[in-house]
Amino acid sequence: MMAPTIITQRAAPLRQQVVELLRQEILDDVLHPGQRLLENTLCERYGVSRTVIREALRQLESEHLITMLPNRGPIVTVLTAHDIQNLYEVRGTMEGLAGRLFAERATAEQAEALVALIGRMEDTYLRGTVESRGEAKDEFYELLLEGAANDVLRASLRGVHSRIGIFRHFAFVDDERVRISMEELRKIVTAAAVTRDPLVARTACEEHIRLAGELAIIEYDKHVVVDES
Repeated sequence: MMAPTIITQRAAPLRQQVVELLRQEILDDVLHPGQRLLENTLCERYGVSRTVIREALRQLESEHLITMLPNRGPIVTVLTAHDIQNLYEVRGTMEGLAGRLFAERATAEQAEALVALIGRMEDTYLRGTVESRGEAKDEFYELLLEGAANDVLRASLRGVHSRIGIFRHFAFVDDERVRISMEELRKIVTAAAVTRDPLVARTACEEHIRLAGELAIIEYDKHVVVDES
């Protein structure tokens, strides 16, 4: 049984605090795909009312991190291989566009920032922890989207990233996959920020996501649990 995580009152509403804690536990694989989320247990864990828990669960349902099942209640969302394939098809297209637009539109300062980041990622990503790898990848995409300068693309891609967050954690556990990923990221940075080649940048981004999608299906299936209780 997980230890209680009692929330203390602060500026953010209790509901938002619970949302943030639950979201992070799902993204960190503390709460696994398919695991039931019992209201009484969550109330005790966070020291809040059933109303707060229900509001938090509704918020996470809207983010596709939780699924409400008839007669069973909420579970951590379970995706199929087809679901993941669909997400990565869309993600690949959008990130390919982001790479192309960065190469075409990024300022010299933005290009320099992306090159500097890939240098730091030798420590924070390649030789980092699961946590630092996630943070480094977030910063990478933030810089890429800033340089792409397309607010519609930024919002759309963030939505996709939110949905894949439920299994993104697994990509940062395997050191060999991280090594390969780092090579792919270097290619993206070279094309988008150094040679400023839109076509090569787009292709590098799409290939990175294609390979990531193949791994995601394999790793996700290993971590899905079926709670029949």
